[in-house]
Amino acid sequence: MKLSDTLEKAFNAQITLELQASLVYRQLAIELELMDLPGMAAWLRHQADEEIVHANKFIDHVADRDNHPRIGATAAPSAPVASVLDAFEAALAHEEKVSASIRDLYRLAEAEGDLDSRPLLNWFLDEQIEEEATVKEIVGRVKMIDDDGPGLLRLDEELGARPVATTEVR
Repeated sequence: MKLSDTLEKAFNAQITLELQASLVYRQLAIELELMDLPGMAAWLRHQADEEIVHANKFIDHVADRDNHPRIGATAAPSAPVASVLDAFEAALAHEEKVSASIRDLYRLAEAEGDLDSRPLLNWFLDEQIEEEATVKEIVGRVKMIDDDGPGLLRLDEELGARPVATTEVR
């Protein structure tokens, strides 16, 4: 069943937002790399890759529905980062923005009676709960550590141990 023009436009906006999220995470990774925190930078790069996987899921859904996926304009991320806490609070703010957008997309699909989008959107609702919880936990731990060098280095090592994923997972 083909998506309505309204839903196609909304799904394409979500594709763009997921790719924007990837750019935000990549910029945050650059900032933490410059702070000599390679583990945290690697964790953020993995997040950037995961956002591309998310965009690909939306692209596939739109294409599978016989519509035309389109990437909209994205601005360069502005992520002024003076500390580790700034970086992860920026990441959390962007995750919350993505979550709100997915909930709006779900509501729109429901209003249009588009049952075929439910499985994908349900997966994303669950995913966003996990994403926000993970980043909130990191923010909480960074606040606990404050500027304690050994604590930051331990968290850096822990986050750097995250398994590598690919952007081609479907």
